[in-house]
Amino acid sequence: GYQFDEEVELEYYRLQKISEGSISLHEGYAKPLDGPREVGTGMVREENVPLSRLIDIINERFGGELTEADQLFFDQIAEAAALDEGLRQAAQVNPLDKFQLLFKQTLESLFIERMEMNEELFTEYMSNSEMQALVAAWLGRQVYSRLSGEDRRDHERG
Repeated sequence: GYQFDEEVELEYYRLQKISEGSISLHEGYAKPLDGPREVGTGMVREENVPLSRLIDIINERFGGELTEADQLFFDQIAEAAALDEGLRQAAQVNPLDKFQLLFKQTLESLFIERMEMNEELFTEYMSNSEMQALVAAWLGRQVYSRLSGEDRRDHERG
């Protein structure tokens, strides 16, 4: 199979019937299957990718030379976003796509607040709409995952 390092967007999908016929097994070819015994015991979780991966993707995609200091800058923004009460409430009651709309607005103000810390990165971010979209989507997922997950854990404890 293929392995992709980044997200892939499907533009076209073609469904075509190749053949028609029965797919049933003849008796004696397969052992009977038992149904599930305990339902709901398995959990699927997205693997959290560290923010340093974001730095790598930005460097690859935009030819940047971001460093560990820039990673710290993104870490600080993600932390500030996670402490934002408005974002916390939005993450608890909205799906990711709706949360991202509010997050993009908040993210820009967080960047502006920290402009003096890293003016070069700020300038690159503000002048590159592709980078804005990438950073907003990436950090938005991170913050949403953190905030919406906290809400579920709090309800389970209560």
